[in-house]
Amino acid sequence: MEIYIENRQTKLDINEEMYEVVENVVKECLLEEKKDLNIEVSVSFVDNEQIQLLNKNYRNVDSKTDVLSFPMKNQLNIPIVPLGDIIISLEKASEQAKDFGHSFIREVAYLTAHSMFHLLGYDHELGMEERNIMREKEKRVMKKLKIFKDDD
Repeated sequence: MEIYIENRQTKLDINEEMYEVVENVVKECLLEEKKDLNIEVSVSFVDNEQIQLLNKNYRNVDSKTDVLSFPMKNQLNIPIVPLGDIIISLEKASEQAKDFGHSFIREVAYLTAHSMFHLLGYDHELGMEERNIMREKEKRVMKKLKIFKDDD
């Protein structure tokens, strides 16, 4: 399993624990789906301005968002499968953590899980059934990693 994490923002400080949590969430999502761990995922931390620009350029939506997922379709027969890219606005994650009353690290963990399930083929915009399946999987991952809403 190869996970590349890049901090492309300077508004919020992050520590080594954040990197570990993201890696653990990625792995647990793969285990939840019973997928091979021979994957490659890129995770980028950005600010609101950067994610708004990406959202506008790739989704034609001119607004900031918390997370974007860019799945890759593996057409190559290679040992490590490139699963895709996750872009998380740490600025938006921090705002949402305060709004929801839980920790910043919990919010980033949840956004990582949410995005991983998009990379694995789930799309909550297809309807309530898909949304509910995705939400239950996210909850199971968070529970398995003991990351709860009231963590500090």
